[in-house]
Amino acid sequence: MESASDNGGSEQSSSSAQSVLQMAQVLYPVVLLLTFIISAGIHTIVTSKTEEELATPTVTGPGGKPLPITKRRRRHQASQIDDDANTRGFAWSVFLYLTAAIIVSFVANGAAAAVHAMKSSRDAGFTHVWWCGEQRIVYIVGSAFLYLYVLITLLEWRESPTLVHGIFWVLGLAGETIILLASAVTISDGGYLTYLADSNSDSDLEFWDILDLGIAGIRVCILIILVSLYGAIARKRLEERRFLDEEAQRSDSDEGSPLLGANSDDEGRVNGHARRNIQYGSTTRDPRRDSNIRPNEQGTPQQDNEAAFYRSDKIPHKTWFEYCRGYSVFFPYLWPSRSSRLKGVVVLCFVIVILQRVVNILVPAQLGVVTDIFEKRNIDKVWFELGLLILYKLLQGPSGLLGSIRSILWVPVSQHTYRALTTAAFEHVHSLSLDFHLGKRTGEVLSALNKGASINQFLEQVTFQVVPMLVDLLVAIVYFYIRFGSLYALFVSIITFYYLYLTIRMGATRADQRREMVNADREEEAVKNDSIMSYETVKYFNAERREFDRYGNAIKKFQDAEAKVTYGINHMNMCQSVVFMCGLLVALLTCGYQVSRGDRTVGDFVLLVTYLNQLQGPLNFFGTFYRTVQSAMISGERLLELFKIQPTVVDKPGVEALKECNGHIKWNEVGFSYDKRRTALQNLSFECKPGTTTAFVGESGGGKSTVFRLMFRYYNCREGSIEIDGHDVKDVTIDSVRGFIGVVPQDTILFNESLMYNLKYANPSATDEEVFDACRAAAIHDRIMSFPDGYSTKVGERGLRLSGGEKQRVAIARTILKKPKIIMLDEATSALDGETEQKIQSKLISGKFGEDRTLMIIAHRLSTITHADQIIVLHAGTMVEKGTHQELLALNGRYTAMWEKHCRAERAAEHARDATRKAKKLLSQANLGNDGYNSMLSSAILPTAPHSPVTTADEARDTDSVSSHTSDSTSSGSESTLQDDAPENGEGGPNKPAESARPPLYSYPSESSAGRSTDASISP
Repeated sequence: MESASDNGGSEQSSSSAQSVLQMAQVLYPVVLLLTFIISAGIHTIVTSKTEEELATPTVTGPGGKPLPITKRRRRHQASQIDDDANTRGFAWSVFLYLTAAIIVSFVANGAAAAVHAMKSSRDAGFTHVWWCGEQRIVYIVGSAFLYLYVLITLLEWRESPTLVHGIFWVLGLAGETIILLASAVTISDGGYLTYLADSNSDSDLEFWDILDLGIAGIRVCILIILVSLYGAIARKRLEERRFLDEEAQRSDSDEGSPLLGANSDDEGRVNGHARRNIQYGSTTRDPRRDSNIRPNEQGTPQQDNEAAFYRSDKIPHKTWFEYCRGYSVFFPYLWPSRSSRLKGVVVLCFVIVILQRVVNILVPAQLGVVTDIFEKRNIDKVWFELGLLILYKLLQGPSGLLGSIRSILWVPVSQHTYRALTTAAFEHVHSLSLDFHLGKRTGEVLSALNKGASINQFLEQVTFQVVPMLVDLLVAIVYFYIRFGSLYALFVSIITFYYLYLTIRMGATRADQRREMVNADREEEAVKNDSIMSYETVKYFNAERREFDRYGNAIKKFQDAEAKVTYGINHMNMCQSVVFMCGLLVALLTCGYQVSRGDRTVGDFVLLVTYLNQLQGPLNFFGTFYRTVQSAMISGERLLELFKIQPTVVDKPGVEALKECNGHIKWNEVGFSYDKRRTALQNLSFECKPGTTTAFVGESGGGKSTVFRLMFRYYNCREGSIEIDGHDVKDVTIDSVRGFIGVVPQDTILFNESLMYNLKYANPSATDEEVFDACRAAAIHDRIMSFPDGYSTKVGERGLRLSGGEKQRVAIARTILKKPKIIMLDEATSALDGETEQKIQSKLISGKFGEDRTLMIIAHRLSTITHADQIIVLHAGTMVEKGTHQELLALNGRYTAMWEKHCRAERAAEHARDATRKAKKLLSQANLGNDGYNSMLSSAILPTAPHSPVTTADEARDTDSVSSHTSDSTSSGSESTLQDDAPENGEGGPNKPAESARPPLYSYPSESSAGRSTDASISP
């Protein structure tokens, strides 16, 4: 009785231990895989957060949505440990060899099972087939492939072994210990680790069990060594990191840093203090913006923390979490938060996606059912089941009924996301400050703006293709486990995992090539855009062949990069096919063998083949989609970095708008610099009362244009303050300040629209009569009416169909229509003749258009500003003289010298006009025709202008800009041309000199004056 009782207890104990063993063998690779994936994801998130210093965004984009700042890398590199140097030595080699030894141990288990099968089958005369069980095969094969992947990560990951490996080894040790103990209990209680499928005994079982037990024991010992070694290295890393952090803190203290902060970084970290925040109106510029030279063409290397938008040759290697975190800036623009209807459509589309996943399971299952019915020849039920199969096929796939309905429903959502993103990008570029637009390459910015469609397509594919595909793969593994057992679930898992890994890995290795192709494509677009925009310059220098070669080289560079990507894609496709076909072959051989033994039906085989072929579609799509994702993300990087660029001049929080403006301007010791190494303005103070005119003169680079830029709040002053009607411009909104200021720039840019559109751009509500009055004030109305289409005339790209003088007069008329209280003229009449210029300025000052308006003028032609209430002379950013025209002449200083040069230039220009008119008169009297005229003959008969002063080379060089302006009366427009070409027998009759028909506009010093002129026109 006792013996029987003992035997019963032993059998029960052995049965329990064997159940635990089988369960542990199945769960071991599954739990380890899930743990590794989850811990790797968490590790990626944690490490990506510590690699960058995060800051709360203070700038909002269109619609009030937050824009992230461009993050900077940590500068105190002393606190970062080179993990490669610490571990990629002897210890790292030990980790590799020990992990490889574990893989070898599983291979040994598999080899022992294979030898055991062949030996036992031969000894039984091949009447019995030995089978070690699905659980053990899952354990051996699954664990071997899993540890193989861990070995690959040790080789590929930059900081291996990481905490992810440590957790994996600890959990693996626990699992192997459980399996070893369960195996030992099973053997000690008389059980077996293996069994015969058709027999209850075998004389060789004890040897094979002991062999498996010994291999498992060796594996446990290896894992103990791995865990112990990793623990020691992790402790050492922690101590070194703590020590170096303390050293970094001491070295960054105030006592240890240079007093002058000469070596401070570009982020403002001086004397150990934290980096300063970006101030309102900050104009600290990156080295990339100091010129239009691209970063890789500059003489000095660029900093690594340069924004990626300006470093197309740089290749940022990011983790998946860094990409997701970066692309999260787009999500507020993509989600239809303001439309309940669109949100309902999104929910309905997600429901359809779930139904599609169910249909993907029903199709192969129903096909297996139909096959079994045909095999059993049960014709009565076949029609109904066949109808269900047809219905499921009708619903299946992206082109099926469900997929088509989802695509139709998604159209308005897709249009909303595209419209929101592209509009936001366009508005963001307009919100950026002047310093960005001065240094940008238009072609590259346009290329970045065109990437909105790529982002939209990428997010749609992720939502409705990638995520459902991953769900299909997970559902397939679970379905095969339930329907066919753990062995087939293992086959599908290995195929899926290594197919995806191979795709991601090979795609990642070719990411550099794809990024190179994208950069080459962008460079080609930039070259094409620059060349077409500079059409006239190309023609001026006969540089067509040079441009053709430059564009051809850009195309060749793109095609070379494209060829590398194409070769890589084909190579990856071949490797993917090999992986999938190997897994499919093993699964089909196993199922076919079971069907031949009668363990499974033909319907099961058809179901397996159909489902695996159905899985090949998502897997192949993932390979294609991964390349699409790479292209979209690489294209989106440009747009993402563009979004991260912040405007340097923004409104302070809570500021109010400037309600009214009288035009009272006051500058109080204003200081400003574009670059901290050079001052642009220094201690500049002046006051402009309402209704007065202030002129700024000085040499080029003296700071005149900077004054206008600060006044218009393109920049904010670093020192002092600028006040309008007693309000500091920093304490009111930028838009309200600009609303009261009208600017006529020297280089006028017009839209490629009609003249009426360009004129009403300043005031869309203006009537046509108001437009006509403004054009009359700008002396352009008659000229416009002489055009065949009048005010409907298209002005061409950037207004190039108009002459320089015509564009300037259109710009003046446009500014008049704006009705500003402050008008700034930046050499706005440089392309006009003096008489037209005087007429326009008189109307701006004393006419109805200039009533109570404050006028600020930049002029090189000094005769046009003699009426100014005050003239400010700027030199090297400082005000050297200030006063009226007469007061400045009395000072006998810099302004007087400029006035004398101007007068000499005017006299020279007037004598040149006299000589031209006399030459025309002589040619007319000689009755010379075009055929008999040549330049040599004309130069021989041209008379010398009487009393023509001898102008030295230096004087001519000093007056180059002035003389070019005054001589423009013969070329800057048809109106002035008609004046110059008037017949000599004009108002004074045939005997009156031609030059008397238009008296001189100004009085100049007498030619006989020596030294400083004492002519009444320039005396105080």
